[in-house]
Amino acid sequence: MPSSLCDILTSVAQGQYPPPDGRTLVLPQPSPRDAGVVAFTAHSVIFSDEDPDWIRTQLEAACPDPFSASLHPVFLAALMARTGRRMDTVGSLTLAPALDGPPPLELTEIQDPGHPRVARARKYRDEVRVWSSEGGGILVIGRGLAGRWETAIEVDEESRHRGLGRALAESARHLIPAGEVIWSQQAPGNARSVRAFQAAGYRPVGAEALLIAA
Repeated sequence: MPSSLCDILTSVAQGQYPPPDGRTLVLPQPSPRDAGVVAFTAHSVIFSDEDPDWIRTQLEAACPDPFSASLHPVFLAALMARTGRRMDTVGSLTLAPALDGPPPLELTEIQDPGHPRVARARKYRDEVRVWSSEGGGILVIGRGLAGRWETAIEVDEESRHRGLGRALAESARHLIPAGEVIWSQQAPGNARSVRAFQAAGYRPVGAEALLIAA
């Protein structure tokens, strides 16, 4: 049984998923910054430094279904109130392996640490790098939860429906070290983003709720 969130994520990246046994693991936070929930098929992991007994009591009170309790709104609201943290949304968690060669887009790295997209990314990740592309695209890569490589993209509204989102997501795969994987989260309701990442070769592996320090 993996003893840390990093071990679990590493196994998932290698195609080895937690057993679909309906269990919810409660593990320590991998860092002071990162707390929340990752849910796989019939298996959840809560990473928080709060009292595990309190967490399990709240899970049972929130939802009698152990397959749904960890991402139930009542439980997440209780955890946010307890920790003083906030969250954006429950995201679809996807990943893809690195690709060889140059990215399919010409990218210009943004060096300005005060750039709004750079400053925002540094709240969630370490070793952040941000690029812009012709046509109004932004690509972010950094070390996020448990040290994993993560990416996020943005596309200007007037540049949508031209394949730029897919190309940005694919470019991220060329910008990480060989043999690594890169993770990303998409809001389930953002169908365009979901399609872009799937078209770029990212596969869904679970769902995630990250609690951010207020």
